[in-house]
Amino acid sequence: MEQGAWTYGRSVRVRDGERTRTSGEFDLMGTTARRNASAMKMVGALLALYRQAAGLTQRSLGERFVIGEQQIASIEQGRRPLKPDLAEQLDELLGTKGALSVALSRMPEVDLVPLWAEEYLDREREAIAISVYDSLAVPGQLQTEGYARAVFRSRVPVYHSDEIEQLVSRRMERQEILDRKVPPTTSFVIWEAALRDRLGGDDVFMEQVRRLRECADVPGISLQILPLGRTSHAGLDGPFVLLETPDYQRLAYMETQRGSHLIADPDGVGILTQKYAMLRTQALNTEDSRCLLDRLLGEA
Repeated sequence: MEQGAWTYGRSVRVRDGERTRTSGEFDLMGTTARRNASAMKMVGALLALYRQAAGLTQRSLGERFVIGEQQIASIEQGRRPLKPDLAEQLDELLGTKGALSVALSRMPEVDLVPLWAEEYLDREREAIAISVYDSLAVPGQLQTEGYARAVFRSRVPVYHSDEIEQLVSRRMERQEILDRKVPPTTSFVIWEAALRDRLGGDDVFMEQVRRLRECADVPGISLQILPLGRTSHAGLDGPFVLLETPDYQRLAYMETQRGSHLIADPDGVGILTQKYAMLRTQALNTEDSRCLLDRLLGEA
């Protein structure tokens, strides 16, 4: 049995079309479906069984893979998916003859959240600080159920009605991180253009703006609106998210039409951090942002 530290999740430099990915940037593009939640719990229970048989605690196993006790616990409880490369390393370490890898490959799939978004959602659930800039829609963490449904109904090609309801339910569950006993420190900058659209109609619009206005008064949440009519704009390259993990690692996340990128490289994260700082100076302060939301409610 290996006694040294194992590494997990390190990206490598590869050629992707005409684009080269660097170490520290995780390319999450793809269309693989999210694993079934019940099957994830089953695989997690298997891992717990094999770990205990090997005489290891969650902490000691996590330390060997340099991923920590919390991530091992999340996998065993079925809250975090076991990734194929980690499954192979666990099989080797625990002497399970490929059992975890085979179980993972035979898991049923639920076509809800693509694999390229899974890693971000995992990190978001554990983050101690989240900073979001969005110019296209209200950030998912702040969406009402009606607004989220309107967002998913706008998708082309269209989702089936059952898929829309499942996605809305997942989005509402995702917002539970803001209701934790110790929630992450959160900051949002939203371009006013996203608030001028009335996705779902007037009633949905009113409900969503009221939700934003309520969030603007919540301690630990900073909500700023970037107004229309500016002569400079630091966010023209599109929306992005900054995360800080429990071990104080700083990450950035960006989505495209067909995939996304979770960035760990300090230089890449640093550039987006600078953009976010500039956006906060260009946006209305929190008090003026609340006043703008009040005016939007009055105009409806």
